[in-house]
Amino acid sequence: MKTITTDNALKPAGHYSQAIIHNGLIYTSGQFAFDADTGEKHQESIEEETRHVLKNLELVLKEAGSCKEKVIKTTLYISDIALWAQVNRVYAEFFGDHKPVRSVVPTHGDLHFGFHVELEAVAAID
Repeated sequence: MKTITTDNALKPAGHYSQAIIHNGLIYTSGQFAFDADTGEKHQESIEEETRHVLKNLELVLKEAGSCKEKVIKTTLYISDIALWAQVNRVYAEFFGDHKPVRSVVPTHGDLHFGFHVELEAVAAID
């Protein structure tokens, strides 16, 4: 196993890794809409929060030698299923024609730090 750490994503504040590579796959920790440089939250709208979550995912994947086109599975946590249409629209724009397997988990309340979206992924590595 290889642990992935990048300065381009928020450093872990707890006992976990940003990502781990094992047997040709990268497993990412949940990504929130934090700015890696400033620690600032990006919560202007649910769409902007989702875009920033996906951007952070992409940064971790890149550090590990992968990319969004190699994502196999995602798990998306969302604070309110009523936000689903907006989140799904941004998600679809990000992945384009690529459609990873996905699970959506409504949490019925804000996530950690008051966020509304968290995303983890499994992707292939070259």
